[in-house]
Amino acid sequence: MKSMTGFAYAEKQSGGNSVSVEIKSYNSRFLELEIHLVPPLSPLEPRIRGIIAERCKRGKIEVTIHGKKENPSFSVSVNAEAVRAYAAAAQKIKSLLPPEYGREKIPLGKFLELDGVIEIIEAEKEHGDENEAWEGIKDVFIKAFEKFENERRREGQNTKENILSHIAILEKSHEGIAALLPRMEQSIKNGVKSRIAEFAGESIDENRILAETALLLMKYTIAEEVSRLSSHLSGFRESMAGNDCSGKKLDFICQEINREINTIGAKTPLIEVSRIVIDMKDAVENIREQLRNVE
Repeated sequence: MKSMTGFAYAEKQSGGNSVSVEIKSYNSRFLELEIHLVPPLSPLEPRIRGIIAERCKRGKIEVTIHGKKENPSFSVSVNAEAVRAYAAAAQKIKSLLPPEYGREKIPLGKFLELDGVIEIIEAEKEHGDENEAWEGIKDVFIKAFEKFENERRREGQNTKENILSHIAILEKSHEGIAALLPRMEQSIKNGVKSRIAEFAGESIDENRILAETALLLMKYTIAEEVSRLSSHLSGFRESMAGNDCSGKKLDFICQEINREINTIGAKTPLIEVSRIVIDMKDAVENIREQLRNVE
C-alpha cells in the first residue's frame, strides 16, 4: 500500500555543473503530472512522464528539475533582416525631421538594444542530444524518485496498520452480531406469541405463531446481511494483503460494508445490535477517511 502524498529532493554537483530534482505529490482522484524542466531538458518530459506513470496510479505529482552548467557554450547571431529594417526606418525618420533637429548619426549601441537584432543561442538548446541529456540527470532523478517512492510506502504502511486496526473492530463486531442472531429470532417469535395470546386468550394456535414468525423473519432477519458482511470483510483483507491494493477498490468494498451495516441497523429490534452498529459505522468512517490518502 502506498500513500498518495510524498516528497523527495536530490541534487548532484560535478565539475561546476549541478542538477537538482524535487518531487512532491498530493491527493487526487486521478493521476495528474506536472513536469517543470529547464529548456535544455524539455525533450525529456515524455520519458519522465512514462517512468512516473508506470509506478504511480493516482495523485497529483509535481516534478521540478533544475540544471546549471558552469561555462555553457553559446553563440551570438545577428539578424541581418532586422538590422536593415531598423536602419531603413531610422533613415526614413531622419528624412521627415525638420533641419533644426540636425542629422546626427544613430549610435551603434542603440541598434544592439533593439528587439530581434541580437540572438543568443545556447548550444544545448539547438544541438543537445536527448540521450546525452538523460545521462546527465538520470542518476539524480532515479535517486529522487526512489526516495519519493520509499516515503510513500512508509506513509502507506502506517495507513495500512491503522486501517487493519479498524477492520479488526468490524470483524469483532460482526462476530457479536452473528452471536445475537438466535436471540433476535427468538425475540421475534416471542413478540408474535405475545400479541396472539393478547387477543386469543389461552387458546394459541402454534401453526399461526409459526406462520407469522416466518413472515416477520423474512422481513426483519439480518442473517443474509451478516453473511454478506462477512464476505466483504474477508474480501477487504484479501485486497489489503494482495498486490492490487488500490484505494479505489478498497473504497468500493467499504461502500458495500457500510451498506450492509446500515441495513442491519434499520432491521434489528435488539438494542444491543443497534449499539454495535454505531461502533461499526464509526470504524467504517475512519477507514474511508484513511483511504482518501491511498493510491
